[in-house]
Amino acid sequence: MYRYIKNTLRKLLSTKAYRLFPKSDSINIAPTLIMGKNVNINVAYPDVNINIGNNVIFKEFCSVLVFSKAKLTIGNNIFFNNYCSINCLDQITIGDNTIIGESVKMYDHNHAYEKSPIVKTHPSEYTLGAINIGKDCWIGSNVTILKGVTIGDNVIIGANCLIYKSIPSNSIVKALASVEINTF
Repeated sequence: MYRYIKNTLRKLLSTKAYRLFPKSDSINIAPTLIMGKNVNINVAYPDVNINIGNNVIFKEFCSVLVFSKAKLTIGNNIFFNNYCSINCLDQITIGDNTIIGESVKMYDHNHAYEKSPIVKTHPSEYTLGAINIGKDCWIGSNVTILKGVTIGDNVIIGANCLIYKSIPSNSIVKALASVEINTF
């Protein structure tokens, strides 16, 4: 009987939209959140600001990391496919009705470094820049979105793109095609 209860609880906690967050005025998660297997939302307390809207779905193996003093806002009706990663040290905002493809990565920061006389990194220091994704966007698989980027409303980003510059509303972005296809 103990084994049955243990296995049932493990299955429930790993497959349902169920995670424990301490009660906080700065963390607002709609009860309609759905999280697949092995979705992790890691919050570095205190002073975080997290808002997750209605009908947000994280498929399997997604990771969300929100550092202290950071702000993460996810609108309504957002779909994250498998293996997505959100790393928020500053601010990330995702507008309503947006689809995020498989293995999309978002980083609102870079590690600090210096160039002279040799390149030297500073692993505990960062440069920050907010990421803002508009409403009604579709971000394709394997896209990486870097700090300081604003993506307008109604934007489609094709698979395998590296987004390091802002994109105006009503745009389509695609990676350089290795095969050219002509239609008649």
